[in-house]
Amino acid sequence: MDADVIIVGAGPTGLMLACELRLAGVRPLVLERQQRRRDTPKAGGLGGQILELLRYRGLLERCEAACTGPVPAPRFPYGGVHLDLTGLVDPPLRALPLPQQRLEEMLDERAGELGVEIRRGHQVTGVEQDEATVTTEVVGPDGPYRLTAGYLAGCDGARSLVREGAGIAFPGTAYPEVNRLAQVTFPDTVTVLANGDLDVPGFGTVRGGFTRTDRGLLGVGASPNSPVVSLYTAEDESTEYDDDTPISITEFQHSFRRVLGAELPVDDAIRLSRFTFKARHAEHYRKGRILLAGDAAHLFPATGVAINAGMLDAVNLAWKLAAAVHGWAPGGLLDTYHDERALAGARTMLHTQAQVAMRRGTDPAAEALREVFQELLADEQPLRRMGALVAGSDIRYPMPGSSGHHRLVGSFVPDLALHSDRAVTHLGELLHTARPVLLDLADREDLRRAAADWRSRVDVRTARTDDRPADAILIRPDAHIAWAAAVEESAAHTAPALREALTRWFGVPENNA
Repeated sequence: MDADVIIVGAGPTGLMLACELRLAGVRPLVLERQQRRRDTPKAGGLGGQILELLRYRGLLERCEAACTGPVPAPRFPYGGVHLDLTGLVDPPLRALPLPQQRLEEMLDERAGELGVEIRRGHQVTGVEQDEATVTTEVVGPDGPYRLTAGYLAGCDGARSLVREGAGIAFPGTAYPEVNRLAQVTFPDTVTVLANGDLDVPGFGTVRGGFTRTDRGLLGVGASPNSPVVSLYTAEDESTEYDDDTPISITEFQHSFRRVLGAELPVDDAIRLSRFTFKARHAEHYRKGRILLAGDAAHLFPATGVAINAGMLDAVNLAWKLAAAVHGWAPGGLLDTYHDERALAGARTMLHTQAQVAMRRGTDPAAEALREVFQELLADEQPLRRMGALVAGSDIRYPMPGSSGHHRLVGSFVPDLALHSDRAVTHLGELLHTARPVLLDLADREDLRRAAADWRSRVDVRTARTDDRPADAILIRPDAHIAWAAAVEESAAHTAPALREALTRWFGVPENNA
């Protein structure tokens, strides 16, 4: 075979999957139809749970170093209003101003360090599979050729040829609105007022935040401390746009004029992008040896969530694919990829479609809905709940036989401060290598013995932590907790339960394989 796994698409999802597979000792081959990395502006930053996962991989500092500006206060648009988390000491949702081009550059660099082969300018034209392999038809700079691999991952976006070739349905809805984003600086004739409003010549004051007219929606994010102002318009249009065709400042100014009825002088445009909204969800994330991730599997009708969801798909999928490639995957392991990430996708679809209802309503009832929603978010508990929902950090995967499990099982592991005889570290540092970890927090020799037969697949670590939440936790490579022992739970129960969990997630003991 030409590779263990062929990945179609070198966007953030495909590159993250490639890096994760290499960490797990798998040979991926990435095929990208574009000859070079895209320079058309798309996503303007990273946000949500993926930031914590990148920290657990030791990559967050690299992302922060690649940022194009200061980290913004945690205040996020949501369906025509805002989730204002600035009053929380530990907000559940954060963002980094890392444009997609810079993110892809960083992930490309990381993939190169790990020895990933990426072929740019290679267009996949067909896929087929049998019980043992997947065959891909490719057209490259030197003509057509074929590749075979054990598995194929479609990370090739909304118009996924892989999804189409696998015959996976992609039902959903397309909305008629066209959204445009711009980050601009103004000439002296436009004044940014102290409260974030704009004074536009020939028009007057344009309010900061959202302004709704009978022609569309306008958003203004300005600060007197920064010369850069963020602008947003949304209009209903029937025009079909190619995502790879860049937007001009003139196009944005025309949209601004249509929505507000005002001319907008601009000195310089730092970022311009255009996007439409669709709500689509693949019926299956897996069909045989073909799997989908990112926009190939789901499209959400709101900003700020697609990259988070796609890269988390990749992290969930990679270790399970690696287990299948290495031959020790327990039965049904690959199927849990669909079960878990389709659940996460459904949660994201839930809150993004709620945004559609809030954003697109124009009558007094819709105005009342937005006002009541904003009022509810004045209280900390609902504000935290909504922040976690948007971040994707509220996901708790259902675990087989979960009745009676520890409350942590299925959740994303917290970054506990760990104490040993040598130093104080953090749990996240144990996950830099993307390997499973059994973390013994109570010096339980019985549990370490129980895990001994999995020592080549699972790292066993012993440490102490203040107010330990469990005697031990079994952490999957995607940082979700597969099993946990309650504090001072009896050895008679915990050792057999641990072995059962190890077998379920990491295969039969090595001496029985």
